[in-house]
Amino acid sequence: MAAYHVRSNSLPSRPHPFLPELEENLCRIKASEGASSSSSSISHNLNDLQDLHDCVEKLLLLPLTQRTLLQEQKAKWVDALLDGSMGLLDICSTAKDALLQAKECTLELLSTIRRKSGVETEVKKILASRKAAKKTIRKAMGSLKSMQKQFKPSPLNKDKDTITVVTMLKEVEAVTLNVFESLLLFISGSKSQLKPSGWLLVSKLMHQKKTASNEEEADENEFAMVDCALQSLCDHKISKSVENMQEQLRDLELCIQDLEEGLECLYRRLIKTRVTLLNVLNH
Repeated sequence: MAAYHVRSNSLPSRPHPFLPELEENLCRIKASEGASSSSSSISHNLNDLQDLHDCVEKLLLLPLTQRTLLQEQKAKWVDALLDGSMGLLDICSTAKDALLQAKECTLELLSTIRRKSGVETEVKKILASRKAAKKTIRKAMGSLKSMQKQFKPSPLNKDKDTITVVTMLKEVEAVTLNVFESLLLFISGSKSQLKPSGWLLVSKLMHQKKTASNEEEADENEFAMVDCALQSLCDHKISKSVENMQEQLRDLELCIQDLEEGLECLYRRLIKTRVTLLNVLNH
């Protein structure tokens, strides 16, 4: 996963009120990167990001930070921070829309299964919706990758206070991008190793008991599993056993709800941070 990481020992030794708290939150999120691609892991990271951006809010409200931003408001790195905050909001909004769309489709299919009519039509409708969602996610991933590439370290002939602010805000944005990347990949099902292989796979997905190890279960991608089952059902025109998908769909519904809650809280914090940054620069 491409990302820009700032070494902690590059920070100046000068005491700073919120550096320890920021460092603690950053380290906690970094430690979880790559450890698991499960929905619970991503949801946990979204919650940690909320705490991280609360720290950023405190940092921006410090007179020392505000003075630095005002003195450097015409510098390129300040413009980059503004562009970055807007970019994070755009990517977060895309993820929110994708989750909402998936939830609506999941609830509609569950309702259709209970009615026991129009299931095949609804399955095709959901697959078309997922295809469109994945296209939107790929576009968002392109923007995300472009933002990540902008975080290559460059010499800063500035005072230590300025370097501290730039370093911390850049690293916060980079870590946030990493979590968003994991989330978007998860929603698109790209992390799953499952590959459709006809009715045998559908049967396995629908009827097998949960005999996998705890680690394997933790890394299951609810989106990918439902995608595979739906595609196989559509390809092989097998509808009599679709009712067995209800458990998977309910699992997906719970997964979406959990991710939605964390993402909505983070979105509000990102808006608050951007507003604070704009207020400081327009002071």
